[in-house]
Amino acid sequence: MRSGRTLLAILTLSWWLTAWPAPGAAQTQADVGVTPRRPGAPVEVAGLILPPSALQPAGRPVRHLSVEEAVTLALEQNLDLRVERLNPLIQDLGVAEARSVYAPILSTRFMSNNRNSPSNGFLSGAGDAIKVTDRLLSDSVDVEQAVPWAGGRYSLSWDGSHSSTTSIFSSFDPILRSNLNVTYNQPLLRNLSIDGPRQQIAIMRANREISDIQLRRTVVLTQRNVRNAYWVLVFTQSFLEVQRQSLELAQESLRNNRTRVEVGTMAPIDIIEAESEVARNEETVIVAEADVDRAEDRLRTLIFDPDIPDFWSVRIQPSDSPILQARAIDVDAAVRNALDNRTDLDTLDRNIQTTDTNIRYYRNQRLPDVNLDVNYSLTGIGGTFLRRDDFLGPVISTEQTSFGSVLGNIFSNDFPTWTVGVTVAYPLGTSSAKANLERARLERTQADVNRRSLEVRIAAEVRDAGRNVTTNLQRVEATRSARQLAERRLEAEQRRFEVGLSTSFFVFQAQRDLASARSNEQRAILDYTRSLVDFDAVQDVPLFGTP
Repeated sequence: MRSGRTLLAILTLSWWLTAWPAPGAAQTQADVGVTPRRPGAPVEVAGLILPPSALQPAGRPVRHLSVEEAVTLALEQNLDLRVERLNPLIQDLGVAEARSVYAPILSTRFMSNNRNSPSNGFLSGAGDAIKVTDRLLSDSVDVEQAVPWAGGRYSLSWDGSHSSTTSIFSSFDPILRSNLNVTYNQPLLRNLSIDGPRQQIAIMRANREISDIQLRRTVVLTQRNVRNAYWVLVFTQSFLEVQRQSLELAQESLRNNRTRVEVGTMAPIDIIEAESEVARNEETVIVAEADVDRAEDRLRTLIFDPDIPDFWSVRIQPSDSPILQARAIDVDAAVRNALDNRTDLDTLDRNIQTTDTNIRYYRNQRLPDVNLDVNYSLTGIGGTFLRRDDFLGPVISTEQTSFGSVLGNIFSNDFPTWTVGVTVAYPLGTSSAKANLERARLERTQADVNRRSLEVRIAAEVRDAGRNVTTNLQRVEATRSARQLAERRLEAEQRRFEVGLSTSFFVFQAQRDLASARSNEQRAILDYTRSLVDFDAVQDVPLFGTP
């Protein structure tokens, strides 16, 4: 009779194994996309239905976020982006400082002078007095500016004075004077096409463009980091649920074994193995809960403003889940796009522009220093004219000339004086400009080679990112098949155990294998999702050395 029951059990088990469906064919080439879901809807990841209530501890506020909402929050509130947005403004001030050399300089001076000179002879002008007293009150206005074209510089000065004297040699007392003087200096060879200020302005503008490129790089990296952190949080939550399901399976096996011990169909010592399995799964759940908190903190620091009151207490609940959607990966087109848009290549091009500016400057500095100097001045004089009957005779009449008449002498060009000159200077021996020029040319050659090397590295990075997409997709398909087989194996072991053809050890081993298979599938989907994010980002920014 016992052998008959055993044969019946074997036949039953064989029927179950034969009737159990074979694993489905692997899914065709696909892509992980995003499916939005309503807050509170169940989460489906790797074939698991995860109730949100299991992932949201009570007593803490919950913020439901889609992946695009998380990216938008990061672009508005991320602290690193706030810092980077200040750099272009700082560089604007640097450009303004470099251009300030062309700002006109206005200066004015007011002066009063009183001088007493002792009489030391007939020609002192003191007459019968023992001293000559001269008083002067003057003011002047000067404007000087370096012009932003051709390296020229001009200065314009005007001065006026009111003076009185006791000297008998003076024909005016008081004397009103006014002078207008214009000077222009123009380089003819050195500093004509480019000079020091224009070199610095070109360099500062290139640095300003680099700051824009760095801002774009930070924006792309922030988006990439937020998306990756978002999906890591999704998968750590699903992994936690997998571990909780494994714990529930172990607890259910423990309860069943205790029931069997109570009815006498199992030895009490077999409960120890079930209790050990429960303890092992409890530890795994604890570690998984810590991983969820860690992933949540990583995402919150990327997207939230730390000044909000519930920055550390709010729970983040993703409202998007990854699904498989068809997407073609064109590596060649991605390489071409990267060579057009990569920020590191743009930065190198701006540095090459700076080197070209230095080459132009140092080549110009090797020329002779030839300068054209032009000066033009006008003078007017007036005041109280002292008319005498002879050279040193007494004053017989006076004639008043106003200050307006003095200015009229200037504007009517009555008393012009002009000067034109050319100055030539040339260093004897080796100049520093020649050494600087040779160094700049070597740096330019080095930059050309470096750019070519960077292009090759960019192409390799993009190709590797595309390869990762393909590899991780194949991993998703392989791990899905492994998970389906693990589920079938666990079902088979449980049925064998129920008919007495297996032991709890093999059941627990099958449970561990299923948990491992589910985790591997989730890890493959996570890696695939992140590889897609990286494939898009690597066409704009370098990913080497970034988290």
